[in-house]
Amino acid sequence: MKRTVLIIGLLIIGVLSACSRGDQSLSNDVVPSEISTIVNIGSDTLVNLALAWAENYHQLKPQVEISVTGGGSGTGIAALINGTVNLANASRQIKPEEIREATNNGITPTEHIVARDAIAVIVNPQNPITQLTLQQLSDIFSGKINNWSEVGGDDRPIVRLSRETNSGTHVFFLENVIRMGDANKRTLFSTDTLLLPSSEGITAETRDNPNVIGYDGLGYVTPEVKVIAVAKDDGGPFVLPSAESVNRGEYPIARDLYMYTNGEPGGVVLDYLNWIKTPIAQAVVEELGFVPIANP
Repeated sequence: MKRTVLIIGLLIIGVLSACSRGDQSLSNDVVPSEISTIVNIGSDTLVNLALAWAENYHQLKPQVEISVTGGGSGTGIAALINGTVNLANASRQIKPEEIREATNNGITPTEHIVARDAIAVIVNPQNPITQLTLQQLSDIFSGKINNWSEVGGDDRPIVRLSRETNSGTHVFFLENVIRMGDANKRTLFSTDTLLLPSSEGITAETRDNPNVIGYDGLGYVTPEVKVIAVAKDDGGPFVLPSAESVNRGEYPIARDLYMYTNGEPGGVVLDYLNWIKTPIAQAVVEELGFVPIANP
């Protein structure tokens, strides 16, 4: 009886061992076709472009899922620092203090330029103003100028709109327009500036209020608002934002758009970033009103 039990036991072990080898073989066979997920979080400026890229890439490679959410550049970079994201979208460069925080957390932020953008200054179509200098914009948004008549417009109070402080567009506008690119300046937005959570919200409020001035990424500007020509100084020239004026270096409020990874990427993330830089993906950039990093 004991011999019979031993034989049965050995047979069971042999079957389990064979099943285990069979499962391992099957697992290896299916690895190339398993779903891979790329987590992509950050800039609201980039979110529509990132969603369009994700959809196009998923059609090309159905086994790759790309999860895209906004929340602002600060949110994306915070997720990168915490190690909870594959790609952090940002409409500004990562700050030195953020790099230090990331390094202390074992993260190596690595920058990838994926598109370019112009920040358009917008007003209500009823506003007769058509052009402003960077200095005038700095004075308006910092609260030194409070009435449109001070810059040649109607006798109306100026209502200032901005993205919220977590937005990379907010930070870029603060540093490059309000502070005129001077790192030593500490000028801030006027305390009565209305902070809105989305680019669409700024466009909608500008459309409805004749006293408003705001700013948006070029890809979010609609025909319902008027875009202001901007000059670096009083001598001009005054230039409207466009892909052409950005690429020629003429429009003074232009910037790169970024994705950040932890170190040099590999695998599906590297493949995706390489695809983003192809003419097909950069054509999507142009279709959505942004500026390609290379001519498709």
